Amino acid sequence: MTTRLSIAVALLLLAGCETAPMKEFRNDAKSAWSQLTGSSNKGSPALSTGLKQYDEGEYQPAAKSLQSALDQGLSDKDKVDAHKHLAFINCSQGRNGPCRDEFRKALAINPSLELTPAEAGHPTWGPIFRSLKVGR
Repeated sequence: MTTRLSIAVALLLLAGCETAPMKEFRNDAKSAWSQLTGSSNKGSPALSTGLKQYDEGEYQPAAKSLQSALDQGLSDKDKVDAHKHLAFINCSQGRNGPCRDEFRKALAINPSLELTPAEAGHPTWGPIFRSLKVGR
């Protein structure tokens, strides 16, 4: 594994040249790095759209965009954010089971996840999140 990781890092370092063959090489190196680290950010545009929709109160479109972002691939940090907001959407619509499921997914990725004080004080999802956090 360390040999593959070393090769991927070397490929990324060498991929700075902008000639056509080197662009292909760089793209291959990025793909190899994503596969090795399990990280991808192809879903970042959908995540940004989903968070904007959420902030504007458009919860159904936001849920679709957030799920699409997860399906396309996100970094672990962004996955946590997407799952957290999907939990908020589910909780706000009285779907406590799916709300718990999304919080569990977020906590599985980042067990030290904490909600902001405003989020934690929410009367619906605050207690659900706290109960899951205590149960870990």
